[in-house]
Formats: sequence, structure tokens, C-alpha cells
Amino acid sequence: MRRTCYFCLLMTLLFVLSGRSFSQDKVVLTLEKSIELALSQNPYHLATEERVDAARQQVREAVAGFFPSLNSSGLATLDEKLFELEFPSLIPGMPPEKVKVDFTRDYQFSLNLSVPLYTGGRLSAGYRSAKYNLKSTEESVRQSEQLTVFNTKAAFYGSLLAREFVRVAEQAVKDAEDLYKNVKSQYEVGLASRFDLLRSEVRVVNLRPQLIQAKNNFEVMKLNLKTLLGMDIAIPIEIEGNLSYEPIEPDMEKSLGAALLNRPEIIQLEYQKRIAEEMWKMARAERLPTLAVSGTFNFWADRLKITGDTWQDYYTVNLVLSVPIFNGFGPSARQAQAKSAVKEIELMLKGLKDAVKLEVSQAILKIEEAKESLRSQEKNVEQAEESLRIANLNFTEGMITLLDVSAAQTALTQARVNYSQAVYDFFLAVADFERSLGIKTGDINPDILMKQKQMTSYGGIR
Repeated sequence: MRRTCYFCLLMTLLFVLSGRSFSQDKVVLTLEKSIELALSQNPYHLATEERVDAARQQVREAVAGFFPSLNSSGLATLDEKLFELEFPSLIPGMPPEKVKVDFTRDYQFSLNLSVPLYTGGRLSAGYRSAKYNLKSTEESVRQSEQLTVFNTKAAFYGSLLAREFVRVAEQAVKDAEDLYKNVKSQYEVGLASRFDLLRSEVRVVNLRPQLIQAKNNFEVMKLNLKTLLGMDIAIPIEIEGNLSYEPIEPDMEKSLGAALLNRPEIIQLEYQKRIAEEMWKMARAERLPTLAVSGTFNFWADRLKITGDTWQDYYTVNLVLSVPIFNGFGPSARQAQAKSAVKEIELMLKGLKDAVKLEVSQAILKIEEAKESLRSQEKNVEQAEESLRIANLNFTEGMITLLDVSAAQTALTQARVNYSQAVYDFFLAVADFERSLGIKTGDINPDILMKQKQMTSYGGIR
């Protein structure tokens, strides 16, 4: 029996450990996978999607106003004061006689039916307002989706950049270690001084903290990416991808036209304007008459008894016309408010369109700036690599000092950092350009982007 218990405990422990190891499997993240996870797990984006369902229910509520309404009610009289009738006495000289008469029933039940025939446009305006609100909410979700995609790209590219900085730091440490080995070998044969040996060793020691810092920054960027994707920060991830780009030439005029047609913020304001116009119609309808058919079916009794002839019933069918005569100037005030809201939204719409044009123009200028920076930094890396190669040869021949080689290594490290930063800036500029258009990357009209034949790829440190 004891062996059986030990066996069960052992199997349970193995199951827990296997489940834990399974939950800690490394997740490989590409850009497409990251965007997919962000749109399905980011809590802030999911919160905006919930608003769509609420807006749909508002449409259902508006539709319900067109249907007849049927209500029932029941009444049980707990106490009452009867109506007294006074009759003159038939005997001369005697006081009048009083008789109590019960005109009500202790138990009453009724069904009330109301069918709207004409409401002055209130119901139609309310329905259209709810529909426009639904469309506006859907555009807010699309705006949230575009912002989530942009933030995901920025975090993913930032992780790639941090990984490249680690590689740059590793290469810098390796170059310094190679230089130290070279100086040490020369020192051992009397071709280098002890001062040069100590200086080369100090350089290696000073570069290692920078490598540790770069690795820590890479881990921080991965944590930031996992948080944005709605992932558990304890799950290990691996970033898969390289910073490779294809230069593009966005067409300014076509880009501005596409942004004005597709930006969700602009479409939201246009729907808000329509909602304000419907509110004006609803306020105007308050001055118009309404027409409805109402019916009531009642049955009552003095005793709560189902059998017998205890209950009596009656019904009425009415055509109800209501004509507003004076409402304290409330409808006119609400009409004026709606009219002011329409004008306010029109001005906001004009300002928003100007801001969108500015965003698109700035995004295109950033792309051009990033491309120019890439061209110069790419050439700068080539020159720095060649300078270091020549410096190492000259140092071996005793033509330059250790300080000159260290300066060449520092220049190459900085050139590689600048190049990685330039690639990241280009990708971020392209992502911001896509966001400014209000269009998904795959939905962009090819006429807007005139791609160049030249393609540059960046797969890490060269």
C-alpha cells in the first residue's frame, strides 16, 4: 500500500514538472506573429472591441421603439373608504339615510397595448443616430488596431535594434581582445612596452560593462514586447527576423488623398456630425404631433377566485393624438445645441484634416531623411572597417601607436551603432507612414509607393 502511494506521488511530481517545462517552452516571435498576438491579446485593444457590442445593443434598443408595446399590471386593494350616498327619509321628521356604495373591485388585472403610428420622425432619427454611433465605434476599433500594430512594430524593431547593439558590443570586445593578444605577443618578444600591454588590457575590461548593459537593454526590450503582446513575462521568447529594407518613394499627393479617405479619426468625426444632425431632427420632432393606437383589456372581481362568475371584463381601443402646444422653449434650445454641435464638429474636422496632412508630410520626410542617413552610414561602416584593417597592419609593423588602433576600433563601433540606428529609424518611419495613411500594409495601393530597384539588406554586423 505504501509503495502504491509513493508511486502515485512520484507520477504526480513528474506530471507537474513536465507541465511546468511545457509551459516554459520558448516562443519564437516574428513580426507577423507579434502583430497577430497583439491584436488578439492586448487588453487595451480588446477593451475597445467591447464597445462595438454595446453600440450594437443601442441599435437594437432604437429598433425596439418601432414595435408595439404590451404591458400587464395587477392591483389588489388592501383598504378603501367607500363612497356614501345620502337619501331623504321616507318618514317625515326622520334623518336622511346614508348608503355606502362600492364602485371599485378589490382585484383588478389589465393588459395595455400601444402601437406608434406617427412620432414626428423621433424613432427614425434615433435609429439612424444609433447606426452612426455603431459605425463610429467600429472606426475607433480600427484606429486602436492601427495604433496597436504601430506600437508592436516599434517594439519588435526596437528588440531587433537592441539585439544588434549586443552584437556590436560583442564585436567590439572581440576586437579589443584580439588587439590585447597581439600586444601581448609583441610584448613577450620585446616589441611592445608594458604600458601598451596594460592599456590594451584596460580597454577590454572597460568594454565588457558596455556589453552587459547592451544585453540588459535587450532583455528589457523583450519584456516590453511581451507586455504589449499580452504575454506572460515569464515565458521565454526568441526574436526572429533581420533589419532588411527596400527603399520606397511615396507619392505625396496620392498619399494625402488616401489618408483623407481612410483615416479612422476623420471618419469618426463625420459620423459624429451625422449624429448631431439627427439630434437636431429629434429636437424638431418634439414640436410635431404624435399619433398612436392604444388598447386596454381589464377584468376585475371582489374575490380572488378562479371558478364561477366572479370576474368581469371590459376593453377599450383608442386612437391617441398628442399635439404639443407649449414645452417651455425646451425643443428650440435643444435644436440650437445640436446646430452648434454640427458647426463645432465641422471646424474640428477641418483642423483634423490639416493635422493629418501634416502627419503624412512629416512621415514622408522622415523616410527620405532615414534613407539618406542609411546611405551615408553604410559607406561610413565600410570606411571604418577598412581603417581598422589598415591600422592593425600598421601597428604590427610598428608604424602607429596602440592609441591609433584603439581610436580606429572606437570609430568602427560607433559607425556600426549609427548604422543600426539608421536602419531602425527607417523601419519606424515606414511604420509611421503606414499608420498616417490609415490603411493596412497589405491594402496600400501600389501606385502610392514607387519602389526603387535597389534593395539593401542588413543581417547584422559585417
